Amino acid sequence: MTRTLDGVGATPRTGVGRAVWYRPDAALDLPDPPDATTVDPAAERERFERARDEAREALRAERDRAAERVGEEEAAVFDAHVQFLDDPQIEASIAGEIDDGLPAEHAVRAAFAGPIEQFEGMDGRMAERADDLRDVRDRLLRLLLGDDGTDLAGLPEGSVVLAERLTPSDTARLDPERVAGFATVTGGRTSHAAIFARSLALPAVVGVGDALREIEEGTEVVVDGEAGEVATDPDADRRAAAEREDAAEVHAGAVTTADGVPIEVAANVGHPSELAGAADRGADGIGLFRTEFLFLDRETPPDEDEQYEAYREALRAFPDGRVIVRTLDVGGDKPIPYLDLPEEENPFLGERGIRRSLGADADLFETQLRALLRAAGDAQGGLAVMLPLVATVEEFEAAAERVEAVAAALDGEGIARGAPDLGVMVETPAAVLLAPELAARADFLSIGTNDLAQYVNAAARGDERVADLHDPRHPAVLRAVARTVEAVRGTDAWVGMCGEMAGDPDLTELLVGLGLDELSMSAVTIPDVKARVERTNAADARELAERALRAHTKREVIDLLSQQPDQP
Repeated sequence: MTRTLDGVGATPRTGVGRAVWYRPDAALDLPDPPDATTVDPAAERERFERARDEAREALRAERDRAAERVGEEEAAVFDAHVQFLDDPQIEASIAGEIDDGLPAEHAVRAAFAGPIEQFEGMDGRMAERADDLRDVRDRLLRLLLGDDGTDLAGLPEGSVVLAERLTPSDTARLDPERVAGFATVTGGRTSHAAIFARSLALPAVVGVGDALREIEEGTEVVVDGEAGEVATDPDADRRAAAEREDAAEVHAGAVTTADGVPIEVAANVGHPSELAGAADRGADGIGLFRTEFLFLDRETPPDEDEQYEAYREALRAFPDGRVIVRTLDVGGDKPIPYLDLPEEENPFLGERGIRRSLGADADLFETQLRALLRAAGDAQGGLAVMLPLVATVEEFEAAAERVEAVAAALDGEGIARGAPDLGVMVETPAAVLLAPELAARADFLSIGTNDLAQYVNAAARGDERVADLHDPRHPAVLRAVARTVEAVRGTDAWVGMCGEMAGDPDLTELLVGLGLDELSMSAVTIPDVKARVERTNAADARELAERALRAHTKREVIDLLSQQPDQP
């Protein structure tokens, strides 16, 4: 009989296969330490240092592999692992434990216990650092114990991986050609495992709870990442439905609603390696090209020519489409060590995005603009530049003046350049309130709903205790979106959306009704969103949006959306 367990859907895809339990901790149980008088501290320190050097090299290699497979932004987690590996406090603690007579493996376990417990007591993304520390600890223990661990890259075809948790290293090794999906006991939608799953287009459900442990090895399992369900022993109908869903049809051309309203469906990317995948999934262009990847995993920032080549590569991938490049967006949760970012009590409200580009990073901003304008001059398609975290008209005007100054300098040097569209990423309440003024000056506005929901509802994105407030279906967030769209009407500007809300097919009709011209998302959801656009009647969608904007609570919005024919 089929049994269904509820969790948190991480990827809007479904897979079916045989359960394979991944229990990496089982091989890392340590016996009681030997008598301290039998331990040679010098030899144990040498063992630890050798293991640490091997771990550092392996982490850098895994980072490079992850960048190729899931993108630079996601792969940057391995930079944090190297920092933990070289943390002076942890290193001193390990040395102290060895000096007190513990073998290296016992010293590693003891030294990491306190920091792991400390992070587990924190909120949101800081709590997820505990998993990062476990990842580093377990890597060291395996090297010290000579244990190679389970080969996640070589699992039988059609495997559904079940685990207590999956670390970034674990998830990055999963092969989507062999693994039908995964489910974990713990975790949330913002965990590294969930983020990697979306980048790999791998069906995943996280946070299922203790009931997941009752599934036996070899059981046939359906992982429904859209509904957030894990079903055991599925009947023929559910198995067939899962197999049909997994073969989503790719729509290669532009789409319109059933009554002829064109909607551009673009992809969010963080690395050139993601461009081919976006094109294969039917993206019309790039709605958000995050440029942080160029600045990560290096000791100095990229020069103008390196950036120019990266932007040209994106334009070549979509010669007939639009490529929107977001200028460097660091600060907040995106540190870059060599930029010497300040330590701030609340970095999400501090010096980040356009604030740094107009201040501390002005030279980097000018170099980036030179590369972008040069690439725009070569483009057959359309290149656009988007400014992150704009909160004032003055910020936009100052940035526009920098663009004009760079253009004049290139002209003076006789260097060919283009004139890319200049837009604003709307992710602050201030930008929403000033949207009429910004739309009168900018070529486009693009709504970043991840940060917008955070700032509108005063709820940190990484704090799972207020996770409900991150939901863009809250009336306040919907009204912020509607107000931004309304500000564009009657101007020459257009308005799009590049937050996660845009990639949810269940919200496509609502977004069409709100009046968005463009939706940009993770490439994995593009086929589903395009199919939903084609089934949407724009007139009916506008009526739906009007009713949603009159709602007083999120529950009212959810109930309203659940009444739509395409909703589950």
